[in-house]
Amino acid sequence: MSCHHCVMAVQNELSNLDLEKVHVTIGQVVVEYDESQVSREEIIRAIEEAGYQVAP
Repeated sequence: MSCHHCVMAVQNELSNLDLEKVHVTIGQVVVEYDESQVSREEIIRAIEEAGYQVAP
């Protein structure tokens, strides 16, 4: 992610998930979530849907 538009795209995708906290900045996403409500894979898929890859 390299601009504010990128941040908004990722934030919009993540807003569809039941996450406790989301903090998206250029180049970084920090989330807090309940594993019984949403999986890591769902979070990764949402970020990929926005057009970005998750670093290992």
